[in-house]
Amino acid sequence: MKHPDMYRGEQIVVLGLAKSGVQVAKVLHEHGAVVTVNDKKEREQCPEASELESLGISVICGGHPEGLIHEGIKLVVKNPGIPYSVPPVKRALELGIEVVTEVEVAYHLCAAPIIGITGSNGKTTTTTWVGKMLEAAGMNPIVAGNIGTPLTQAAQEATADNWMVVELSSFQLKGTEDFRPKVGCLLNVAETHLDYHGDLSDYVSSKAKLFANQGVSDTAVLNWDDSYCRELVPYMKGMILPFSMTEELVQGVFVRPSYVTGTEDDLKRVIVYRDYSESEIVIAEVDSIGLPGRFNVENALAACAISIAAGADPAGLAGTIASFRGVEHRLEYVEAKGGAAYYNNSKATNAKATSMALASFRQPIVLIAGGLDRGSDYLELVPVLEGRVKALVALGQTKDKLAHVAKLAGLKTVVTVDNGDSAASVLKQAVREAAALAEEGDVVLLSPACASWDMFTSYEERGRIFKEAVHNL
Repeated sequence: MKHPDMYRGEQIVVLGLAKSGVQVAKVLHEHGAVVTVNDKKEREQCPEASELESLGISVICGGHPEGLIHEGIKLVVKNPGIPYSVPPVKRALELGIEVVTEVEVAYHLCAAPIIGITGSNGKTTTTTWVGKMLEAAGMNPIVAGNIGTPLTQAAQEATADNWMVVELSSFQLKGTEDFRPKVGCLLNVAETHLDYHGDLSDYVSSKAKLFANQGVSDTAVLNWDDSYCRELVPYMKGMILPFSMTEELVQGVFVRPSYVTGTEDDLKRVIVYRDYSESEIVIAEVDSIGLPGRFNVENALAACAISIAAGADPAGLAGTIASFRGVEHRLEYVEAKGGAAYYNNSKATNAKATSMALASFRQPIVLIAGGLDRGSDYLELVPVLEGRVKALVALGQTKDKLAHVAKLAGLKTVVTVDNGDSAASVLKQAVREAAALAEEGDVVLLSPACASWDMFTSYEERGRIFKEAVHNL
């Protein structure tokens, strides 16, 4: 797309009245565009509509009217979660009208260099961690996007003295054209969101758009242990700064000694940065990391690599590595009850995320899992359930699938919780079932391996209800 100033007097349609849609509509209106906002929800479910109308922005609720998209429309900005199969998006593409997400608009407005972070798992933790590292380094970060301030609002506030640190989803990146981050990071790729993308190829290519416009002065931070990340290397135009848990890199951020033998849990490890001249510095001890779990070691490596690529001194990262205590709903310690420790990992919306969480504990685990059925068979959970999980409490659309997988893994105790009067009552019942199965020294872990939308409005709502249920045991 063009800079928003170039749409003065032109007609633009914004699809979706979520927080980002409201903000992008305001921004484009301020730049002189003739903006119409459309949302399929009924008017009484769109409290933001009146505010936009008071500014002179047209709002249409209650569906997508015929004729909304026509040849006079110059740009469509859609909420990232809206599929490309909905009629107004399909019509725009048929007419050759550009369809973008808020990320593209914000990029054209932002005076600050941008750090873009994406991946199937660990985005929010890593993005937040980078923000803390850059703050400690005096680099004036603004953390925005999926977490914090809407991206278009933050972009307008940013100056050349800031760093914009942005968590990005595949949905957002798919709708970009010119977007070019100074530093882009792909953390990992798991088979997820295929109901939206159709297949893994479209999902990976959407993630890869993070690097599509980078040049020789930009940096791509890649997980060297992830095969999908490594396959992108031939297409990179900028510098590559890898990170690895399993390999001592010629250049990059890695763990020494590496996690390769499977029997190394008690070894003393350090995080090392080796630069392009092959000189190196020990950044911190792995044992100093303030978050549990091997996957958080990987997140720490990524955060270090990103911060170094942005110009932070590697020698100054140790303090933030130790002091950072994570983000709500991501392996969040709740409290101990009856000698068992309860953890909220509601953000684990795919099997890989749950596998990583399970691998974080040595104690026996009572697992609460289940949610929206997106077609996965969950068989990849079998090896990590074996010998690690003592009992499963399953709920939601996938409860029977997960119960089947648990039995394949040899679990003798599997409980399924039927749908009750409300989603909250079902989850609270699951917590009570788990508490009855847990013994002193066990971990009770909510790590659903599924999205929440079959029962809850968000994973955040699911996590909050879980914590309330634990507190009320």
